Amino acid sequence: MIILGIDPGSKYCGYGILEIEGKKIVAAGYDVHKIKPSLSFPEKLYEVYLKVIKMSNEYKPDIAVVETIFYGKNIKSAFTLGHVRGAILLALAEKKIPIEEYSPREIKKAVVGNGNASKEQVQYMVQKILNLKIPPTTQDASDALAIALCQFNREKFK
Repeated sequence: MIILGIDPGSKYCGYGILEIEGKKIVAAGYDVHKIKPSLSFPEKLYEVYLKVIKMSNEYKPDIAVVETIFYGKNIKSAFTLGHVRGAILLALAEKKIPIEEYSPREIKKAVVGNGNASKEQVQYMVQKILNLKIPPTTQDASDALAIALCQFNREKFK
């Protein structure tokens, strides 16, 4: 089974791919897609859409997992993130990839055991769970792996 985790963002979009064979789990790939700041907002959405299509074609995930919107104080940021998520969900739906969504709190609880964990705690646990020699270089990438791990845990206990 291949799980694609996506941490949506309008500047940086993290992704992580987990490959599961029986009880063995491997981080098959993870990184951050840096969205060109010079692009217009619609062009940024299209760039994210194309990146998700490319990842889907390359890794052929069995399921994709996307973080839900975090409701903070800045409503404009929430709307921007909503648009980015829409481009991601559209690309995944177009490729007919099943989609699950989890809140940041659910993801932190699944990976760290505490829904209020810090980003550093999530990054540390992702490194330990996946036996990575060095942690992902960005929190967006480690968050994407954490999102995929959340789905793995759900699958494991079905």
